[in-house]
Amino acid sequence: MTEIVSSHRETRRGRRGAQSGTGEAPQINSRIPERLIPVYDLISEAGIELIHDASMRLLEEQGIEFRDPVALESWRQAGADVDKARSKVRIGRDLLMSLVALAPADYVHHARNPERSVRIGGRSMGFAPIYGSPYVRDLTGERRYAQLEDFENFVRLAYMAPSLNISGGTVCEPTDIPVAKRHLDMLYGHISLSDKPFMGGVTHASRAEDCLEMCRILFGADFVQDNTVMTSLTNCNSPLVWDETMLSVIRVYAASNQACIISPFIMQGANTPITTAGAFSQLNAEALAGVAYAQLVRAGAPVIYGATLSTVSMKSGAPMYGTSETQVLTFLTGQMARRYKLPMRTGGMRHGAKALDVQAGFESLQTMLPAILAGGNFFLHSAGWMESGLSASFAKFMLDVEQLSILQRLTQGVSLTPEDFAADAIAEVGPGGHFLGCQHTIERYQTAFFVPRTSDVNTYEQWHDEGAKDSAVLATELAVKSLAAYSPPPLDAAKDEALRDFVRRRKAELPDGIE
Repeated sequence: MTEIVSSHRETRRGRRGAQSGTGEAPQINSRIPERLIPVYDLISEAGIELIHDASMRLLEEQGIEFRDPVALESWRQAGADVDKARSKVRIGRDLLMSLVALAPADYVHHARNPERSVRIGGRSMGFAPIYGSPYVRDLTGERRYAQLEDFENFVRLAYMAPSLNISGGTVCEPTDIPVAKRHLDMLYGHISLSDKPFMGGVTHASRAEDCLEMCRILFGADFVQDNTVMTSLTNCNSPLVWDETMLSVIRVYAASNQACIISPFIMQGANTPITTAGAFSQLNAEALAGVAYAQLVRAGAPVIYGATLSTVSMKSGAPMYGTSETQVLTFLTGQMARRYKLPMRTGGMRHGAKALDVQAGFESLQTMLPAILAGGNFFLHSAGWMESGLSASFAKFMLDVEQLSILQRLTQGVSLTPEDFAADAIAEVGPGGHFLGCQHTIERYQTAFFVPRTSDVNTYEQWHDEGAKDSAVLATELAVKSLAAYSPPPLDAAKDEALRDFVRRRKAELPDGIE
């Protein structure tokens, strides 16, 4: 790790709530320190330019489909080669890069509590929980369809987790609410149950508009027009298709200065070439085309460059996580994001395990640790992911947020102040002594090490006598205790009533079907 000369007083203050061993809910703290350790560059600058050139040639010669007449017309007016009959756009590199250059290198994602606003880009890091799961593993361990109560409980836990500074979006799909109305309940849940930044709905342009209107009620229309209060996920349909739904959502959000995560969904070997170079040149072309389109909508609209990354089993066709190939793709994503001066989206604690077993643990860390070292700025799926994202697990959520705290401490490097060298303590103890009772230790022992509450560090005999609980049991118990201790952040009563009224009115107007 890099050598950091710092007192780290602010960092230590933020750790205390996360380290308490008393079993109470953790202290809420969304001020995650900036990354102080170096990022890892996997390949040379020459290699980066090879990838860049391959992506440029792909967009110039083969092109990419924008299956949306409004987008096609925008590209035509901008000077791209547009074949409307085939929805095909060929984009010259000069045009493309002039548009990409308009996107900001970073932006502030504002929270309704200004103290919890998060900068996205540079050395800053935003961590959001799992996104989009139709199932949950509930507090009894049962696998079932997610409901609104589950969604709200995940929002409560994310609010209380010091290692998550973004509340998230569709943490799980509330299947007891009609599809056309879910975005209203979910966004209201994020607003009322947490005061951390949140994500907007992306399943239809009208739902994005609803989310914007709710934000105007919460923040004020003028503030929303000039400031980013939502960061929302838009996926390219790899290979090489941006569809009308995603493009219309980008138009809604970008026009109002709201951030879009421009994110190809990569399953290497299935919807990309099987080789890493081929896969990444395609990914890069797709992402840059989406970034550029957002700038056509509004120059300077905040965007995040990134992708959802997995390889594919050639035996079953199932996605795989934590492989060396996905790690390489992650490092390349970081390098290319820095090449284009864009914030980087990356993955979280992702794995393909069906149970909270060894596979779930090692695949999660083999996905998240490279993302940290690659220079990630926005980490989606940071907590709760199970079975390739099909399930959101309460126990896994609690395990993940504690592992995140460990990794976030890693990003702070090594403090090398005179006090850290502890010369007086070494002199006090002398040869053959111990440091457990010296003043230097007494002053620091509560914050010196992070001790997860989901890990057992006692002897075998004590562990056995206390019920022989594994990490899954400890994590579930911690989730139950945390939810029992939850208290919502205050919300202005007039704004709350206005939000409730808007949700009621919109629900009355919207269908109960699945469209």
